[in-house]
Amino acid sequence: MTVPTDTLHSRAEAEEAPGGACPIPLVAPVPDEPRSLRIEDWLTVGVMALLALITFANVLVRYFTNSSFAWTEEISVFLMIVLALVAGSAAVARNQHIRIEYFAESGSPARRRRLAQLGAAMVALLFGLMAVLSVRVVWDDYRFGETSPGIGVPQWWYSGWLPLLSALITLRALGLLRRFSRLPLHESPAAGGAPAERAP
Repeated sequence: MTVPTDTLHSRAEAEEAPGGACPIPLVAPVPDEPRSLRIEDWLTVGVMALLALITFANVLVRYFTNSSFAWTEEISVFLMIVLALVAGSAAVARNQHIRIEYFAESGSPARRRRLAQLGAAMVALLFGLMAVLSVRVVWDDYRFGETSPGIGVPQWWYSGWLPLLSALITLRALGLLRRFSRLPLHESPAAGGAPAERAP
C-alpha cells in the first residue's frame, strides 16, 4: 500500500522512495487555507505601501527643507497597529500563530488535534471579547468628542478599527476551529500550519 506524496515532508523524499511513494505518512494533511485571505493580503500590502510613502516623504522633506512631517507620526502609529491586527488575522487563518511547539507537536494525533482546537477556541474567545469591549471605547470617543493629540481628528476614526479587526480575527479563528473539527480522527494539524506540498 502506498501513500500519496502530499503526505510526505517534501517532494525530494517522495522521489527517494520506491515508485515515488512512501508506505508511512510523515506529515498529516492540514485544513485548506481559505481563499478569502486575499482581503488580509491586500490590506497588508496597502498599509505597508502607505507606511513606506509616509517615511519616504518625511526623508525628502527633512533633507530638502530641514523640517519634517511631525504630524504623520500619529498616522504611522495607527497604520502599524492596523498592520499588526491584519497580519494577526492572516496568521490565525493560516494556523501560523505563536505556539509552544513542544506541546503542539508531541503526543498522539488526537491530542494534537484537541490542542489545536483549544488554541483556536481561545483565540476566538480573546478577540471576541476584545471586539465587544472595544465597541464601548469607540462609543465613548464618539460621545465625548475625543480628538487625537497630534492632528486633532476625532479619536473614533482610529479606535473604530479595533472592534472591526478584532471581529475579523475572531471569525478567522472560528473558521480554523471548524476546519480542525472536520479533520479525520487519525489526522492532526501539521506544525506551523504549512500546507502539505502537492505533487505536480
